[in-house]
Parts: sequence; structure tokens; C-alpha cells
Amino acid sequence: MNYLPNIIFAIILIVGIGFFAKNVQKLFRNIKLGKDKEINDNKPQRWKNMAMIALGQSKMVKRPVSGFFHIIVYVGFVIINIEVLEIIIDGLFGTHRIGHQVLPESLYGFLIGTFEILATLVFIAVVVFWIRRNIIKLKRFMSAEMTGWPKNDGNFILYFEMVLMTLFLVMNATDSSFQDLNSGNIISQFISPLFGDNPETLHIIERSAWWLHITGILVFLNYLYYSKHLHILLAFPNTYFGKLTPKGQFPNNNVVTKEVMLMMDPDADPYAAPAEDVTDEPPAKFGASDVQDLSWLNLLNAYSCTECGRCTSECPANLTGKKLSPRKIMMDTRDRLEEVGKNIDANKGVFVDDGKQLLNDYITPEELWACTSCNACVEACPISIDPLNIIMEMRSYLVMEESAAPMELNNMMTNIENNGAPWPYNQMDRLNWKDE
Repeated sequence: MNYLPNIIFAIILIVGIGFFAKNVQKLFRNIKLGKDKEINDNKPQRWKNMAMIALGQSKMVKRPVSGFFHIIVYVGFVIINIEVLEIIIDGLFGTHRIGHQVLPESLYGFLIGTFEILATLVFIAVVVFWIRRNIIKLKRFMSAEMTGWPKNDGNFILYFEMVLMTLFLVMNATDSSFQDLNSGNIISQFISPLFGDNPETLHIIERSAWWLHITGILVFLNYLYYSKHLHILLAFPNTYFGKLTPKGQFPNNNVVTKEVMLMMDPDADPYAAPAEDVTDEPPAKFGASDVQDLSWLNLLNAYSCTECGRCTSECPANLTGKKLSPRKIMMDTRDRLEEVGKNIDANKGVFVDDGKQLLNDYITPEELWACTSCNACVEACPISIDPLNIIMEMRSYLVMEESAAPMELNNMMTNIENNGAPWPYNQMDRLNWKDE
């Protein structure tokens, strides 16, 4: 027996999975560069959110057309890849359609027939997505940040899926023994005549499609790390750790909270034990100017971003011509995080200051101050990403570390400090309106 194909297959499988594991390790390393953030509250609700949003696609269908086709691709691609288990077993042990040997013929035929229908539907859905991107040219795919690699990446993944679905159907159509069963070949029976009836030719095509299919899946798996489609894996933890508090509720800065408490009660002892959750020591830096200043959840959000543009299409600032794009905020955060990760790799595990940071080099103050903090982007995101939190952290840095707020805001804060109100008049005159 010739074991060479099995050995080659095993090598390809080990290399593919090994490279993927290495990238996953790098991914976790990069996410952990963010500040610690403890999230362990309300676990039942978090599991429910993950089931409904990531698995159930509940927020995707708010836009029915794209939601419907996305569900087809999502469900179809996941279920079809059950076939990969059979391919791996066949490849390692030299069997042929091991599933047919261990399962009842009717059940095996039902499974493969289902896979063929789903493969066809996935192909059609992917073509629709390609048309929306490249012919109809929906506005949210034509933004300034969606040029170059982001635009090409969106198309590459569509081509990948088209090819993989085609190879699956061709593999079945040219498998003479499978076609002779006349069970499960619901779609492939109509494709089979296209390849003639020469047994040797059919065998060569079938083997070629088989090898290309499994190799393509491994390439696709490793491509995910470099693609926006990393959300296929990260949508689940991202929705689990998503924000549960009301969207309009912002977290208080503990140190600022203590200062405000002292201002409201001048007789309070500044050295007394702080109130609950209020720390004595100020942080090394208020807010965030680079990715290491953000929380690990912010960085997970960045890697999870699908670049779908729903956030930007709902952003009132963007709709009125402002420079802000919540999608770009997430893309810039991910790009900077990748740059920091490569810096660490190049310097033996230690980050060496490169003279760059997320603020100014990637995201400008103009973008940050254009935000109205309305939470439209958070509500629109289909996988619970929170661009607003990153924006607010960077704003905090500008205000509290650089005193670089817009003039109108600085005037207001000065008035509050001096007069106890946003308006420029003495506190003694605050109630004069009632006498008019």
C-alpha cells in the first residue's frame, strides 16, 4: 500500500493547524497588551447574548436583505464543514468516504444532500454579496477607509468561499462511486455530465478537487488572522463580554469621583478611607493615547470588527459630513495593535518605543470631538462592539493629560469650576431669571 499520500496529507494538516495555533497565540498576546478589566457579572445574560447575537444572528436581521444572506453563508459554511471530518479521516487513513462505510446509506445520503443544497445556497449568497460590493457599490462599502487592503480583503474572502463551494460540488460530481449510489447527489448529479464519463479523467478531477478543497480550507483558516473575517471566531467571546449596562451610562473615573466628593464636602478628611470603588492612587495616565492604555475588551472589539460599516452608516456625525467614522476607529485600533505586536516580535518580546501612538498617528482629535456620544454605533453593531468607549477614553486623555479640549468645552469647564455652572456669570446671579 502506498502511504505517501497519507504522509503528505498529515504534513499539510499539521503545518496548517500549527500555523493557525501560532497565530491564535499571537492574537491572545496582543489582546492581553490592554489593561485588565474584570468582567464576571450576570453570566446567564451574557450566555444568552452570545447565543442570540453571535449564534442566532439576531442583530444581523435588522437589515433583512444582508441579514438573510449572511445567515445562509454562516449556517451553510459551518454545516458543510462537518464534511471536513470525513476528509481528514480519509486523508490520514487512506479510506474513501468513511462516512458511507459507518453510517446507514440513507443517513449518509441525507447529510451529503443537505451539504450540496447548502453549498449551492452559499455560492448564490456570496455572489449577491459580491454584486452589492462591486456593482451596486453600496455607500457603506465605499468610504475612504474601505480602499486598498480592506476593500480587497472583502472580495478575497468572497472568492475563497466561491471556490471552496465549487470544489465541494465538483468533488462529488466526479466521484463515480458516489454518483452510482444515487443518494445525496441532489445537486452534483446535474453537474456530473459536464465532466464526461472517462473513469481516469473523473478520478483525476475528483482527487484534484479533494486535495484543493481540504488545502483551501486550511489556507482559509490561516487567512482569518489577517482578515476582517476573524469575527467568525471572535464574535462569540465578544458578544459574551459585551456591555450590559444601559448604553447611555458612562463609567465614573474613581479618582475624579473622589475629588468631586471632597469638593461637595469641604470638611471631609482627604486622607480618610475612600468610598466604595474609589481608589486613593491616581492612574499613571488618564485616558488612552495608545492601544496599551485601552482595556483588553477594547482590543478584542478591534479584532472582532467585521468592517460591515453599519456603525458608520448610523453615525449622525458621519452623516452630516464630519470626519468621524466609528468603523475607522476600530480599524485604526486594530492596525496600531498589529504594529505594536510586530514591534514586540522584532524585539524579542519587548516593545521598543517607535515614536508613534494611536492618537494623532492613526486617529485625530478632530475625529474624536466630532462624536456626539449618541451610542448609535454601539446599537448598530451586529456583534456588540463599542467604538464609543475607545473614543471616550481618548477624549479623557486629551482633556485630563493635555488640556486639549475644544475652546467651547474649555470655557464651559472653566465656568463650572469658577461659577458652579456652565454659564459665564457669578453664582450670586444664578437665580435672577426668576425675577424677570
